[in-house]
Amino acid sequence: MTKKEIVKTISDKIGLTQLKTKDIVQQTFDAIVDTLVEERRIELRNFGVFEVKKRAARKARNPRTGERVDVAEKYVVTFKPGKEMEEKVRLLELAEAAKARNETTLNSVPSTQLP
Repeated sequence: MTKKEIVKTISDKIGLTQLKTKDIVQQTFDAIVDTLVEERRIELRNFGVFEVKKRAARKARNPRTGERVDVAEKYVVTFKPGKEMEEKVRLLELAEAAKARNETTLNSVPSTQLP
């Protein structure tokens, strides 16, 4: 899903114009980034936690040449999903597994036994 699709979905739900909704969505993203830069952590209840962490310098390998390369330390943004998000994703996983089981069961039944 793109930002444009997010804007359209929200706009349709709340009845604002897409232009006004786009401004609100962009302001929200900007506020998240600004908070991460200033405070290095933002916790959004029932959604998750974004955090800026320092990744240590390390040795890596160039996949084309196999040559060893030094990678400098750098800051990265990490995300830890909240409980609600984790639960919804877990339910998606369970639904996919059930669907796969049903398809396997249907495929193993001879076609003469199917209605």
